[in-house]
Amino acid sequence: MSPQEYRICVIGHTGRGNYGHGIDTVWLELPRTRVVAIADAEPAGLKNSMKRLETENGYADYRKMLEKEKPDIVAVCSRWLDQHREMVLAAIEAGCHIYMEKPFCRNLEEADEIVRACEKNRTKLAIAHQTRYSPKLPLVKRLLEEGAIGKVLEIRGRGKEDRRGGGEDLWVLGSHVMNLMQYFGGEADWCFAEALQSGHRVSRKDVAEGAEGIGPLAGDQVRAMYGLQEGITGYFASRRNCPGGRFGIQIFGSTGVIEVLTGYVPDVFVLNDPSWSPGRSKKNWQPISSEGVGKPEPLGRNGLHAGNIAACRDLLSAIEEDRLPECNHYEARATVEMIAAVFESHRQAKPVSLPLSNRANPLTLL
Repeated sequence: MSPQEYRICVIGHTGRGNYGHGIDTVWLELPRTRVVAIADAEPAGLKNSMKRLETENGYADYRKMLEKEKPDIVAVCSRWLDQHREMVLAAIEAGCHIYMEKPFCRNLEEADEIVRACEKNRTKLAIAHQTRYSPKLPLVKRLLEEGAIGKVLEIRGRGKEDRRGGGEDLWVLGSHVMNLMQYFGGEADWCFAEALQSGHRVSRKDVAEGAEGIGPLAGDQVRAMYGLQEGITGYFASRRNCPGGRFGIQIFGSTGVIEVLTGYVPDVFVLNDPSWSPGRSKKNWQPISSEGVGKPEPLGRNGLHAGNIAACRDLLSAIEEDRLPECNHYEARATVEMIAAVFESHRQAKPVSLPLSNRANPLTLL
């Protein structure tokens, strides 16, 4: 029998990843959940967070919090990747289920360790790829299955391409794109990619410690090609300081294109044009709402908060139904696999097969 109320503990770190994108406050709006404690190693941040989350129980050490409070679910909020492994494994060891900020972790060694721990302890782990929970995604998948744009040929994705463009964009925002690519195109079998720094191929001298605890990182430009299922080719690229509102994916079929941007209620459009050239064919893009093609959107505008609510509701259902969450630890590891494959292919200067045999950060081996 499921508990009448889920005890939630929150782990954040002010100044080192903070509290992500609402991973902490979402629980205040969910029935049968109560934030019983929060851990933050920064004293002023802890005090402010206790007030924000309406709890009197604050800890500097999250391990002590887990031991004393014995929560049902832990929200791992920090955006900084170098803390994720320890926080997640501590929560699993304490017998807790998890909702966590993306990206998953720093490398495939850590991802494998977390996956094994989840399997051993039957832990339900959901990751905050909010777009993955959009009600538009199943509708788009159904349209694809019904042949709305013919046979799917390619999926192209790009990050935000702001000051983080390149390797950092690949890690921080590319995780959303890789998850969408996998959802619509299936798992990747191979990757062929390269990373560039100021126009030259990345070498050992270009590698430095990345922002937000990413670990060794390089490249102000990355470009990658993936072999997805059923002969679909996937592409991802990012270049620093080239923003343009392209953050998301475009799915190219033999008779048209579907574009899916990011967010819980993302902008989604379909172009019924086999030439993929609306200026030449005179075809127009049509919006796709959660109700269908060309229909008004009843859900309002975009928002990460609504995506968090949907993800956490699904996590609660997964706990009670003893199933995997919709976006789970396996999907989270797959995004890390696709990201790491970019740098592994660059290191070897050839296509690499997935899963990768090398589970360490490839940039440490240049």
